Amino acid sequence: MSWLIDDEMDRERMLDMDRQVAPVRRRSFIVIAAALLICGPWLGWWTVIPLVIAGVLFAAADSAVHRVTYPEYLLFAAWTGSQLMIEISVALTGGPRSPAMAWAAIPIVTLSARFPTRGVILGLCVTVAMMIGVAFGVDAAAVIAHPPLLIMPLALAIAVAILSTALMHSDVRHRSAAVIDQLTGMLNRNSLADRTLELAYQAERTRQPVGLIVADLDHFKLINDTHGHAVGDAVLQDVAYMLRKQLRAFDLAYRIGGEEFLVLLPGADLEQTAAMAERLRRGVEADTVGGGLRVTMSFGVAASTRDAPFDYRAVSAEADSALYEAKRNGRNGVCGGLLAAPEPALR
Repeated sequence: MSWLIDDEMDRERMLDMDRQVAPVRRRSFIVIAAALLICGPWLGWWTVIPLVIAGVLFAAADSAVHRVTYPEYLLFAAWTGSQLMIEISVALTGGPRSPAMAWAAIPIVTLSARFPTRGVILGLCVTVAMMIGVAFGVDAAAVIAHPPLLIMPLALAIAVAILSTALMHSDVRHRSAAVIDQLTGMLNRNSLADRTLELAYQAERTRQPVGLIVADLDHFKLINDTHGHAVGDAVLQDVAYMLRKQLRAFDLAYRIGGEEFLVLLPGADLEQTAAMAERLRRGVEADTVGGGLRVTMSFGVAASTRDAPFDYRAVSAEADSALYEAKRNGRNGVCGGLLAAPEPALR
């Protein structure tokens, strides 16, 4: 993981919230642009330029966010860039006397929608440092003569951070209960719909394939009947952890049934998807779970192609058929792809 994100569940929540914030952010940019244009005769028309640059930064981040290993750093960099553009506008329109001084509080609202508390604190520290630097760098005498010019905008920024973080923590708790499997910590079936729609849209734009793996624990009912449901739950938790640690940062793992799991691999073709499934199969087979048990899993794989859009229903049905074939072939195997692909293809 990374300093900004604890695990892949937090990363997926961050990406989901960023998708929801994006249209709201665009509307807020329109409001700010309208205000700048209206105030053009007094402040100058050039004040729209930093806003345009901030919009370009976010657009670049949105287009690349699913192609990088640590999208949280990319999003935070874009956020910092937008804050910098605001402070440049403030500096060029009077520093501490600028009517835009308090605008630095606007991007802070979106911090808590993406990052945990430490990310909000880091963003707030960046904002405070920028505001103090601009205020004293442009007109220190004005700040010293009338400290409220700086104190009031700083208080607004800090208050917005506190309130938005509290509200977002409450929202995250409710959302997590709906989309997170409480036993394994994986995403559940409820969270699939929005993500598959997003992947379909992304694949249509980038013409990249999407791989899909369905996996099922072999003879799981026997484990429950022989060792009890507590051991069965421990097995599921350990297997979920083993699957997640093998995946890339932007791959998505779900528990979609009792002992059934699903993995989405953005950018992976059929050969790469099969290679990853075989890696997962060997990882599960090699370790003990549930306090010393040995288990195996069967895998079915499928993938969309570069020439056709990602159709979740069609691809998942194909992977399900491949999983049944793996079960019929004796379990503990992968069906549906070319298994000779080298493992490093996805790394």
